[in-house]
Amino acid sequence: MSSGVRILVAGVGNIFLGDDGFGPEVVRSLAGTAQPEGVRLVDYGIRGMHLAYDLLDGWDGLVLIDAVPGTGEPGAVRVFEAGDTAPAAVRVDAHGMDPASVFATLAALGGSRPRTVVVGCQAQCVDEGIGLSPAVAAAVEPAAGGGAARRAVAPADRSGRAGRGRRLNRVPGNSRSGDPSARGLRRSAGARRRRG
Repeated sequence: MSSGVRILVAGVGNIFLGDDGFGPEVVRSLAGTAQPEGVRLVDYGIRGMHLAYDLLDGWDGLVLIDAVPGTGEPGAVRVFEAGDTAPAAVRVDAHGMDPASVFATLAALGGSRPRTVVVGCQAQCVDEGIGLSPAVAAAVEPAAGGGAARRAVAPADRSGRAGRGRRLNRVPGNSRSGDPSARGLRRSAGARRRRG
């Protein structure tokens, strides 16, 4: 029986910047497994404009799999729902993969962001170079096969619970920008814009 729910699972990141390639690597790992009906896996890499245009197709949910910056333990995987707060001044960037820019482009195209869940892995190193650090490489299997991505894909009921009644871990925001896509997922020094 089909639920009719359509979910786009997007691996994002620049494989030429070390741990930033986490999202594409998880999607590559998931591509070899059966997916629930209505789920589409895509490795977007740094093609933010492509993702924005694909989101115009009326998806019920978006799962972003990405490396996240911060001060946590490298390789730690968090699953959280992106809030509804949009940043005040985000410009459209045809060559970037900053999620805030993707959502700004989507809005400029007349679309609206679906419910968005982030499967984020704490990056250790995003310097130029191909390959994940050992800590982040070790997180690929738990994120893919271990269930983090699968829990994120599970359709949410009206209470905001994701799959099997588990509430998503929310990342607290501040009053100016509570949206992790605008705050915590930004890359420093234009790392997403580099093409390697």
